[in-house]
Amino acid sequence: MHTAYQEKDSSRNQHWSAPTGVVNIRAMKNLMISALSITLLGGCGLSNLKFPDVKIPRVYKIPVQQGNVITQEMVNRLKPGMTRNQVSFVMGDTVLQDPFERNRWVYLYTLEVPDFFNQQLKMVLDFEDDLLTTISGDLAPIAEAAEQSTETDAQASLSDEDESNTDEPSEEASGE
Repeated sequence: MHTAYQEKDSSRNQHWSAPTGVVNIRAMKNLMISALSITLLGGCGLSNLKFPDVKIPRVYKIPVQQGNVITQEMVNRLKPGMTRNQVSFVMGDTVLQDPFERNRWVYLYTLEVPDFFNQQLKMVLDFEDDLLTTISGDLAPIAEAAEQSTETDAQASLSDEDESNTDEPSEEASGE
C-alpha cells in the first residue's frame, strides 16, 4: 500500500497543479481587473459621443485670454505719423518687446475657449524716428470708419454750438 501511495504521489509531483479553489480566485481576480480596466478606458471615449438626451458631466475648461486685446476700433485710431506715446495710449504697451528690434512693436492676442474656438490676432507696428510708419497684421485700419467717426464728432460739436447760440439772445436783438 505504501508503494501505491508513493506512485500516486510521484505522478502528482510530475504534473503538479494548484488546488482548484486557488485557481478560481486568481482567475476571478484577473477577470475583475480586466473588466474594470476595459470599463474605465471605455468611459474616457464617451465624452466624444453625441447623445442629445444623455447629459454626461464634463470638466469645466476655463477660457484663456493672453496678450494685448486688439480691436478694430483701436486699429482704426492708428495713423502714420503718431508718436510712440500716442500709439501706446491707443493700443497699450506691448507684452513682448524684441531687444533687437527697438523700432518694431508686435502686439499678440489669443483667446482660447476649449472645445469652441481659438482666436489669434497679430499686429506689427514699425517706427522710424519715434513716429509710426507702417501698420501690418491681421487687422488693417479702415479709413472710412475713422473719417465717419471724426465727421460725426465734428457734426455733434457743431450742433452743440448751434444750440448754445440759439439759447442766448444776440446783442443786436437786445440793443434794438
